[in-house]
Amino acid sequence: MKVLVTGVTGQLGLDVLKELKHRQTECKGVSSKDMNLTDADEVRRVITDYHPDAIIHCGAYTAVDKAEDDYIKCMNVNAEGTVAVAKAAEEIGAKLIYISTDYVFDGQGNLPFETTNEKVPLNMYGLSKLFGEQAVQMISSRYFIVRISWVFGVNGNNFVKTMLRLGKEKEQLTVVSDQWGSPTYTADLAPLLCDMIETEKYGVYHATNEGITNWAAFAAVIMKEADLPCKIIPITSDQYPTKAVRPHNSRLSKRSLDEAGFRRLPDWHDALRRYIGAIAGK
Repeated sequence: MKVLVTGVTGQLGLDVLKELKHRQTECKGVSSKDMNLTDADEVRRVITDYHPDAIIHCGAYTAVDKAEDDYIKCMNVNAEGTVAVAKAAEEIGAKLIYISTDYVFDGQGNLPFETTNEKVPLNMYGLSKLFGEQAVQMISSRYFIVRISWVFGVNGNNFVKTMLRLGKEKEQLTVVSDQWGSPTYTADLAPLLCDMIETEKYGVYHATNEGITNWAAFAAVIMKEADLPCKIIPITSDQYPTKAVRPHNSRLSKRSLDEAGFRRLPDWHDALRRYIGAIAGK
């Protein structure tokens, strides 16, 4: 099998490429410098020239707050860019994995969202990713849509790295405690994505590490695991307004993974412990 990975300079793309190489799978990673998602002709040329059997589309515009003002670029990358990737993939008969987000839902209630629940994004980023999902479903005949949340990986910036940095600088931090969900460690997700493309179990999936928490509780565990004395003070979302509205409920049901026979990811506590060990000294 021959696999093309987009967004290879991002947290997930880097780990997916590492996993493919570990499996000795023929693969190629591209970033926005190699393949501009807003240029449909370039997307088609890069994909058809390499002619992969599968594409794992990790490339995306992910600046959630910035997207509220920069929504045209966000839509061009996440929606139109995905249209271009899906068309090129379909043209050469390649399988396609599209990485989506919990932000396609409205964040209401306290039950885990099923893959089939109504999609009502609360912000422009979520809307752009939903448009990407719809494009994949309309264009591709062999697709996997994988929704994730609260992502952290060795490459790039994320909540864990921010907490570790601030925890070394401050005695206490205020963190919202009324937004619930599950972290996703990219090193755990990458093997699942690589497993998926070896199958024909197409469809929509939710894949995060196991266990539910909120941001303040997550931050407190980060401090404990890193042996930092910084105290976490829980606050409400109203006390920490952001330009983009965040969902209060980002719980995602893993029923789809279970029914397809895919293994769930490890518990997030275990993932965090391994992650902090992986970035120690970096």
